Amino acid sequence: MTLKQVKTSEAPAAIGPYSQGIVANGFLFSAGQIALDPATGEIVEGGIREQTARVMQNLTAVLASAGASWTDVVKTTVFLQDMNDFPVVNEIYAGALGAARPARSTVQVAALPRGVLIEIDMVARVP
Repeated sequence: MTLKQVKTSEAPAAIGPYSQGIVANGFLFSAGQIALDPATGEIVEGGIREQTARVMQNLTAVLASAGASWTDVVKTTVFLQDMNDFPVVNEIYAGALGAARPARSTVQVAALPRGVLIEIDMVARVP
């Protein structure tokens, strides 16, 4: 099995010993994306609405870099610092996905990197 590293300047660079994504056996496995602006490396200003929008933009960029789109996504995992943010997250998430409806898990966690409010990762097929 060959592994292909996915790397795009349209999503934040990896801030540790990992890749933005790996393609293996026709599937893209993304790293968790947080609300970092790829141009500045800083967390976007605002609350859960702004952070979720940035996360979805980052994931969209990783998908595009691998030659995939949201219609190819099989599964996502959403990590929230506060489950009370779920309705706002769900609204922005749905808007980014369009008609795509991948399987999804959503969990509340004690903390996320750099104190962000949300992190999402995904698995997608690469057409």
